[in-house]
Amino acid sequence: MSSFSAANKSPLSDTIHSEGMEGEQNVLQKHVSFFDQNHDGIVYPWETFKGFRAIGCGLLLSSFASIFINVGLSRKTRPGKYPSLLFPIEVKNIQKAKHGSDSGVYDTEGRFVHSKFEEIFRKHARSNSNALTSDELMGMLKANRDPKDYGGWVASYTEWKILYILCKDKNGLLHKDTIRAVYDGSLFEQMAKEKASSKQP
Repeated sequence: MSSFSAANKSPLSDTIHSEGMEGEQNVLQKHVSFFDQNHDGIVYPWETFKGFRAIGCGLLLSSFASIFINVGLSRKTRPGKYPSLLFPIEVKNIQKAKHGSDSGVYDTEGRFVHSKFEEIFRKHARSNSNALTSDELMGMLKANRDPKDYGGWVASYTEWKILYILCKDKNGLLHKDTIRAVYDGSLFEQMAKEKASSKQP
């Protein structure tokens, strides 16, 4: 799949950091809302599955992602509520499920931190200042690891590895515009449109 073009980037993407919110949602909520298929503020595993299928993931990866994500995040986004075997994720509380060993691009309120985003490339982009290779990505993940935060290590690796597999270009580069677009969820919308249009005769 080709990398996401800068021309397709959300026009509000450069103002998100200063405002912290776009409409009534913070950036992390927008990132998750693509998977809220019926727009009720709740993401169930079958919606996560459909979302991953919509952006081009296979059955196995989509099934794994729906289980891994919903089982891992559901309880954290439903404070004070009994656990549910349907493993719903409440979009409004998604910042409560923010894991450790991450890049810090989302703050604790789910807002986009521009300086942390730029830091990814300043520290880790060696061969191309606006993209990451597979080795550079792994170097970033290792540098972000908090001691003994094994759950955070696995979560970060899984998130970034899926992104890399889906969005690297023919030279194995994961571009800055693509990474920027995934943070506010606009990448998912674009990928879904591209996949849908590819099916048309």
